[in-house]
Order: sequence, then structure tokens, then C-alpha cells
Amino acid sequence: MRFFLLPILFIAATIMASADEPRWFKGNTHTHSLWSDGNDFPDMISAWYKDEGYDFLCMSDHNTLAEGEKWVAETTIEKKKLTLGRKVMDKYVDRFGKDWVTTRNNDKGEVEVKLKTLEEYRVKLEEPGKFLLVQAEEVSAGFAKSPIHINAINLTEAIQPVKDLVSIRETLRANMQAIAAQAVKTGRPIMSHLNHPNFRWGVSAEDIAHVIEDKFFEVYNGHPSTYPEGDPARADTSTDRIWDIANTIRLVELKAEPLYALGTDDSHHYHGGTATSGRGWVMVKADKLDPNALVEAMQRGDFYASTGVTLEDVTFDKTARKLNVKVKAEPGVKYTIEFRGTPKNYDRAVKEVPAPADDNYPIRLKHSEDVGKLLASSEGTEASYQMTGDELYVRAIITTDKVMKNPATPGQLQKAWTQPVGWKL
Repeated sequence: MRFFLLPILFIAATIMASADEPRWFKGNTHTHSLWSDGNDFPDMISAWYKDEGYDFLCMSDHNTLAEGEKWVAETTIEKKKLTLGRKVMDKYVDRFGKDWVTTRNNDKGEVEVKLKTLEEYRVKLEEPGKFLLVQAEEVSAGFAKSPIHINAINLTEAIQPVKDLVSIRETLRANMQAIAAQAVKTGRPIMSHLNHPNFRWGVSAEDIAHVIEDKFFEVYNGHPSTYPEGDPARADTSTDRIWDIANTIRLVELKAEPLYALGTDDSHHYHGGTATSGRGWVMVKADKLDPNALVEAMQRGDFYASTGVTLEDVTFDKTARKLNVKVKAEPGVKYTIEFRGTPKNYDRAVKEVPAPADDNYPIRLKHSEDVGKLLASSEGTEASYQMTGDELYVRAIITTDKVMKNPATPGQLQKAWTQPVGWKL
């Protein structure tokens, strides 16, 4: 017996150790259902993401959590569908069975459907180590005409939005602080990310920079009204420019940490329509599929954003100060890896540029091309950037020649974005 005991114990220990090895988990942190302005049941939406190979999903309805009792008239559900075709209720029953669907007749004689709570439908869909549902909310506030929407991930209680304080900055700050207060109160990691800064041209790079409570934002949002490419008539409004400008201001002027960035769906439509699923996501490197582990990994910057590019790995050697990127290549696809950052001696000139009449900012600021400048570029599936000491930070953008599977606007290419490194204050 002793002859076999040591090998067996060694094998068991190896399996246990490998179970805790960090791996990549694919997830979407921005999703809407019938609990707010989405047009499908949360369990149906979650099942789609599970079937598509996602590891985790955050259902982030506006100013609410999927808890308590909520009934929606079937006629209301069908009106939200946007396109012709099978009834939403028929699809629901087909997927989960009649016993799962709860209905009643209201005092008008209309059929109403009871929405499942997160605790109810997670039992149906979650699988340890395979698929996880993380509680979230889109805290939807605003200042004047600027929407200020913030996703809060891993909540225990709904956050009530704070609206229309003295400025965009103070409104954004107050809501970030409210989310952070719940993390302190509960002792659990909770993260918040600013959503779609270009939705209704709501939040500028300069305002984002000065709210240092904000640690994350969406560099890609899959809703067609969020314009990640920006607008040439509005200076420096692409989300890549916003990211570099905000990070440069933080590191140089505010002595604060830079932003990390996510890709998300912001899906609302599941029966045709324009704001659909499968456009943007995050790949998080964590040791287990657990809400706390995922949030803590993202807070460390151990993740990247994607609209179709998968990375074998991305690492930063802190001693050598070298960023390494390796793509998991698709046959026949060409890859370009760009390294971008701002030099320490960058041109700080800023020019005021009038904005279009419908902009929430009468004047936009145009920063020099030194901000987020191209430091190096190469074709292929693997590249490295050796920092020289002259950079404030460096990050990588990987772009293909392949159009996204489900682009929000025509021609959007598959991309990935890594987080800024080499910036430690």
C-alpha cells in the first residue's frame, strides 16, 4: 500500500495545484433585460451567453437589481420585440418549459409574466468553474443633458443614483463614492466602470481624468449610439484618445493612477434590433471563476478588452520593463500590434476647438499628438516593447484585417486592448 500511496498523493496534490492556476475567463459586464429596458427575459439572455462559451455575465439593469417581484404584461414584451417573427413567450417556453414560466391575468384581463430573480435563475444556469452570474447594476445618473452611467459589479444592494450636482465631475464622483462605500460596508470587492462616454457626447476626457475615484471605463461599447471611433467634428473624442488623454493628465498633473478599460456589449435587443450581443467583452486572468476573484483580478489590471482578438498571453516584466503580447492566431487573418504611450517630455499644447451645436461641451480641447503617440508597430502574432524610461506608460492595441462578426457599425474590425503598464508612481 505504501508503494502506491506517494504517487497517488503526488497526483492529487498536482491536480489541486493546477486547479488554482490562473486562466483566462471571458465575460460581459454590461447587459440589459426586461428588468429595465432590455427586451428579453434575464434567464434567456444568460442562457445565450452560456451557450456562446462565455464564462461569466453581469446583468446590469438600470437602477435596479433582479430581486423582489416584478410582473410584465405579455403585450408589453411583444411590443418591445422590434422585429417580426416568433413570439418572445413561445421562445421562452421552448427553452425552459411551461413549468418554469409563471403567468397570471391582471385586473384588465391581460396576461402578465413574472420575471425570475437572479437567485432563481442562477440555480438553473450556473455551473461551478464553467459559468457564473455576477450581480450588477447600471447606476444611471446625469448632469444637465449629459448621461452619467456607471456599472457597479458584485453588488449586494441596489445603488440609488445621485443626479445633477454642481458639475459633471461632482455628479460622477458622488456616484463612484456611493459604490465604493458599499464595498467598504460589505467588505467585498466591488468595481465600477464609467460607461460609454460618447453616448450623447456626455463626458469628456478631461472630466474623466479629474474624477480619480473612477478606475475603469469602456473603451468599446457595442451599442451603435456610443461612437467609440469618436467624431471628427468633436476634437479628441475617440475612446482611445479619451483613454490616453485622461491617463496622461492623471499621471502628470494629478499624480494619480491611470484608467483601465473594458469592452462590453451594452445589449438591449435579443430579437433583431441594433443593440445586440456578442460584440465586446473582457478576458480576465484569475485563479478561479468567482465574483471576488474576477473583480480583484480586474482591479490589478489582469485583463484585456476585445471585440474578437484572443491573446495567448500578455505580460509585463517589471524588472526588464518589457511588455510582451502574443496572439492566438486565426488562420488567414493578419494582425497588427501597436504600442502606444505618452513620452515624459510630451508637447503639452492644448487648443480650444468649437464643438457642434448638439454637443454638451461648447468647446472641446485638442491635445498634441504626443499624447498616446505610436511608439512602435509590427505585423504578426507576437511582439514586445522595451521601455526606455522616457515613457509615462505603454499599452498595446491589436488590430486585425477581419471585420467583427456582429459589428455595431459597418466595418468595425476585430481588436484587443491591453492595460497601461510601466506607470507605477
